[in-house]
Order: sequence, then C-alpha cells, then structure tokens
Amino acid sequence: MYVAVKGGEKAIARAHEQLARDRRGDPAVPEIGVDQIQGQLPLAVDRVMAEGSLYDPELAALAIKQAAGDLVEAIFLLRAYRTTLPRLGSTAPLETGKMLIKRRISATFKDIPGGQVLGPTFDYTQRLLDDSLLDNGAAAGTTADIPAAATPADLPEPDAFPRVLGILDDEGLIEPAGGHRLENNHHDGPRDSSPPPPDLTREPLEFPAGRELRLQNLARADEGFLLALGYATQRGFGNTHPFAGEIRVGEVELFCTPEELDFPVAIGAIQVTECEMINQFHGRDQIPPQFTRGYGLTFGYNERKAMSMALVDRALRAAELGEPLDSPARDEEFVLYHSDNVEASGFVQHLKLPHYVDFQSELLLVRRLRAERDATAKENRARDTGTHTNPVSTSPAADDRSIAARERRVKTAGGSSETGINEFSGDCAGKCSAACCAECCGKAPGQAAAPAVEGTNR
Repeated sequence: MYVAVKGGEKAIARAHEQLARDRRGDPAVPEIGVDQIQGQLPLAVDRVMAEGSLYDPELAALAIKQAAGDLVEAIFLLRAYRTTLPRLGSTAPLETGKMLIKRRISATFKDIPGGQVLGPTFDYTQRLLDDSLLDNGAAAGTTADIPAAATPADLPEPDAFPRVLGILDDEGLIEPAGGHRLENNHHDGPRDSSPPPPDLTREPLEFPAGRELRLQNLARADEGFLLALGYATQRGFGNTHPFAGEIRVGEVELFCTPEELDFPVAIGAIQVTECEMINQFHGRDQIPPQFTRGYGLTFGYNERKAMSMALVDRALRAAELGEPLDSPARDEEFVLYHSDNVEASGFVQHLKLPHYVDFQSELLLVRRLRAERDATAKENRARDTGTHTNPVSTSPAADDRSIAARERRVKTAGGSSETGINEFSGDCAGKCSAACCAECCGKAPGQAAAPAVEGTNR
C-alpha cells in the first residue's frame, strides 16, 4: 500500500532541475548532440532499439541523451513511446539469406562459400586504452586516416554467401530449419497453413509457450540476463557444447503487402544481427543422432546479444527434445518471466516509493514478537530459579572437602573412619555417636545398641 506524498511538488521540481543540470554537465564543454550519439555510439543505440522493441536510431539516441547514458532508462523511454504509436500493418518475414553482408563469420568451418568477412569487430583488438582518443582523433586516429564506409553498392551480392548450416543440411546431419515437428508446436508447420504468430506486445504470456513466443521474448530481453544464462549453459547448468555455426550482420529489406495490392512492396531496410548455434543431440525415438539449432536475431549490430539469445533458445527446447529440465536456462517460466529489464527495473526500483504504512505494520509485528520472546524468557528463568533454590553441588572438589571434614570430626571423637565414614547409610545406630550422626548423615541419631565409645559424647 502506498500513501500520497503531500507538499513535495517543489522538492520534485528541484530534483528535475538538478537532473537536467547533471545531464548537461560542464557548460564550458560543448553539448553532445543526438546526431553525435547516433553516429558515434552506434552499439548503445542498437541495444536500446533492440530491447526497446522499436527500430528508430534517432529516437534511440534521443532516449540515451535524455537518460544521461543510462541504457536501461533509455530502453524504458523508448518502450513507453512505442505504446503510443498506431499499428499500420505487418511486414513479411525477413529474408536474412538475402542480407547485404557487413560481417559474416563461422566457427565451424574455416573455408566457407563466400569466405569469412570480419567486418567491424573488437575481437582482434588488444583491449588497451587508446590515448589518442583523448585528443578527439588529432593523433593517429584522425578522420582523414579512417577509410570511407562501404556503400550498399560496394557490398557483395547476397547470393555469394550461402548459409553455412546448409553444408550440414545437405548431408542430413542437422535438424530441419523449423525444428522437429511436434503436435503442440503449431509454429513448426508450413508457414502458409499456420495461424498468425502470437504477439507478445498484445497478448499475455502463457505457458507452455511456443518457440515463436519465446523468441519474441528473448529478442527484447535484457542482454546481461541472457549473457549470464548462456554462460551458465556452458558451465554445466544446461549440458550444452555449442558451436557458432554462422553469425551475420547486415541490412535486410522490409516488405509488406498493402490491401490495395496483391504483391509485396519494399518499404525500407534495417540492420540486424543473426546467429545460428549448432548443438549436439543424441537422438530419441525415431529421431537419429544429429545436430540441433539455436537461433538469435536482434536489431542493429548486437552480436553478443544474438549469440546469448541463440544459446538460451536451444536450452529452452529441452522439453521438445526430451532432455531433462535440470537447469534454470531450461525452465521457460523462470527465463521468460524474468528476462525483461523494463519490468525487472520497475519492480526493483518501486521499493524507493513510499511504503510507510507497510513498514509500520512490519515494525509493530517485530516489536510484538520481541516482547513475547522477552516475556517467555523471563518466565523460563523464574521457573528454573524456583525449582532449584538449593541446588546440590556436583563439583568433585566440593565432595572432597566434605569427606575430609567428616574424617577430621570422626578422628577428633576417637572413632574410626572405617565405621564413621565408610558405613554411613542413614541407619547408623550403634556405629557412631549421637553428635556426629546428625552432622554426617543428616538424620536423627538412633538408639545406641552398644555402649558409646569413651570420649565421643562431646
């Protein structure tokens, strides 16, 4: 339960002013522009577009600037703006096989049709800070030294890059591209005969979730969350040993079919990253041993996210392939319910909102429990004290002192320790004097059966 905060409008307004001041930074330094963010921080822009579920580099750059570089906050801003947009139509499935390749590699075959295209990558850098960037490229990294970017006309034709997994497909060593057809997976059937795919942005998430719905969830899931799960699958929590079959980065055209026309029309192009992972599968029932696929696709150049998505996609197919659900990455409810960073961030940060009433109830409960505990402890101490008012000593040293005192008394009376000490049994009539009997036995002395020993009645 939350309570209204009164009288805080001025404080909130001051907080907004301070946020704007911190976002602007030193006024002596030129303000960074949205075009600079879009052009010089492309990987941050691509991540915000991918997890914000909206492909618009300019708006993504604006969100990054407004959020002062907080990418999760920028994703929240873009996702919120997305909800205000009308839906004009749907595009046809992307033909990534016809991608204008910017980067394309494979870790399974060295020599692949079309060759390996490294493209822009950090893979072969030494991860050392470049001091020349402090001078805005005035040293070795001047803009004059950087070659011009390739235009689409300079890129190789898409037909020059057939799919690497087609090599395995030709030998029948890998599952079909749509996965193994199961009764509960309508999406594995032919596209023309299948119903429209579910829309995660308009329909609630239900379980068991089909692969199409899972891929939608993973495409806009938090990169760090998927990275951790993908890492876990390779460390024993998923029992997978994947290979990067093919990773592609490039532009694909978007097609849609207007209601007035009977044929698709190209409406633009977007940059995407696609990853196909290869995993072993020992086979079951009528399915022979073969390789299986994990798939990842994201907006922009987002290679790490696409690879993590492919790893988690394969892990979530464990039930479909008859594998044990023995790790978090294979639990679709755990993965799909906790992958969205907008939901996760909102739920965690809502703890900053006023919880005064809730906390007061918890505070009263803890105080009452503490009082009950103290009262119970006090009663236990009182009961223990009343039961053992004269506790009997069990200390060996105390027993030794008591025996020595008795022996001294017997010897002083002229008796014998043999009869005065060792034969005390509570019925000592005739064995000791009346005076020492009360001290040694603690009982009244009996009638002496024999004359008292001389010198004992003192």
